[in-house]
Amino acid sequence: MKQEAQKNYGTALYSIITVFFFWGFVAASNGVFIPFCKTHFHLTQFESQLIDYTFYGGYFIGSLILYFASQASKVDILNKIGYKKGIIAGLVISAAGALLMIPAVHSGAFGFILVSFFVIAVGFSLQQTAAQPFVVALGPEESGTHRLNLAGGINNFGGLMGPVIVSVVLFGTANDAVAKVVDITSINNLYYILAGLFFAVAIFYAVTKLPDVTSNEKIESSPKSNGPIVVMILGFLMILAASPLSKVTGVDEQIFIYSSLAIIILSLLYAYTAKKDNPAHWGAMKYPQLILGMLAIFIYVGTEVTIQSNLGTLLNLKDFGGLAESDIKQYISLYWGSMMIGRWTGAISAFNLKKNTKNILTVIVPFVAFGVVLLVSHLTGTNVGNLYVYAVSVAIMIVAFFIGQEKPAKTLAIFGVLGVLSMAIGLLTTGPIAIFAFISGGLCCSIMWPSIFALSITGLGKYTSQGSSFLIMMILGGAIIPPIQGKLADTHGIHGSYIIPLIGFAYLIFFAWKVSAELRNQGINVEDIAAEGGH
Repeated sequence: MKQEAQKNYGTALYSIITVFFFWGFVAASNGVFIPFCKTHFHLTQFESQLIDYTFYGGYFIGSLILYFASQASKVDILNKIGYKKGIIAGLVISAAGALLMIPAVHSGAFGFILVSFFVIAVGFSLQQTAAQPFVVALGPEESGTHRLNLAGGINNFGGLMGPVIVSVVLFGTANDAVAKVVDITSINNLYYILAGLFFAVAIFYAVTKLPDVTSNEKIESSPKSNGPIVVMILGFLMILAASPLSKVTGVDEQIFIYSSLAIIILSLLYAYTAKKDNPAHWGAMKYPQLILGMLAIFIYVGTEVTIQSNLGTLLNLKDFGGLAESDIKQYISLYWGSMMIGRWTGAISAFNLKKNTKNILTVIVPFVAFGVVLLVSHLTGTNVGNLYVYAVSVAIMIVAFFIGQEKPAKTLAIFGVLGVLSMAIGLLTTGPIAIFAFISGGLCCSIMWPSIFALSITGLGKYTSQGSSFLIMMILGGAIIPPIQGKLADTHGIHGSYIIPLIGFAYLIFFAWKVSAELRNQGINVEDIAAEGGH
């Protein structure tokens, strides 16, 4: 009986890990789909970035629904229905969104396609909120971190495969004797498969006996923190309202677009500086490290997403190869592969290894992961010889890992500095040097989530769960920052627009310094903090 239960749990783990793959797959494939849609629908760069706006906005809205429902009922809604049912509901919502993509594509309406992305992402939000504690529960508690790292590694692999598969579906492979006639409806089969897989996993979970995963944590009331969150919703909606407001007021549209970013940042700065006469009413937001971390997650996710989302258009420029949409997949895949390289390297520390073994693996694993990236592109008939030089960037990342010594603040600062340098080199040069410099941003971003998360929730005590929810909401950065860069690209050129991720990395350096000071003021030793699971 015990063996049968373990077998079932093992099967359940593998099925949920499959879903982790598709989270990464869909998010990363946007890097190919965005420039394709820009050409197909004759969009501006800003309009093409609305794919990210609706996709990551779905995560934000999904998190908000759960948060406000729980605050209003004083009950953790997801905990009440159970994490298993939460995952099933999220899978069904995402499957519906995938099926919605079929009529959306046939309609020829870009807005309809955006709605489909939004529905898929709302389902993803519910799945991700429930999946992490569920994965931990599918086996011994002491090995829960290893299962999360495995799931995260599969998520990264999905990010590697997404751009390649979507590009092949749309454009065919480099080995095709006759160039494929590009038709957006060729994406339909992919979304049928996605919907089928989501439904299959949902049915499996519905009929399989699995452990009940619940939490005894009390929902902490925080009425004062609701104000900044509501203001952030207004900032999020400002992107959509920019064009109508511009027509009504006669004010330049870009003023409203940039104001969306200003509104969100100012709402967090208000929460940070406000005099908290009754700290308990602020909940987790009474802690400065949490608010600084919310802004850091917002900027980190936005930076991670915007580098690759605007990369396709950059590669269209003559100075950057003049590549067609069908030829950019190896670079988009390399970017998300860079995330995988860094995270696989970071995952080594999750295992109880001798120091020498860990050091050897820290050198070997990144190059093995880089080899996987090259192999995936090679199998589609792409000549990867021009990517070999990227090994230099991988080597620099390895040195940074050793210098960081697995200390979140130190590691974040080092990778932030490398991020600023990479973006600066990309901005000051053109051609392969600039391309690989921008792509190196993926290596710099790869380990930032766990470092930011760990520093932000340290010292929160009973507000740790609420603080984690606030941090996850700030995936909102992936919805706001890419359109901001897109608008800057429309007015000042796509190359110069990469000043946006440079500024993002600069803030993350500041965060590493400032949050360390805040924690020291609270009597917390920053050196003792361990990084949390990856995003």
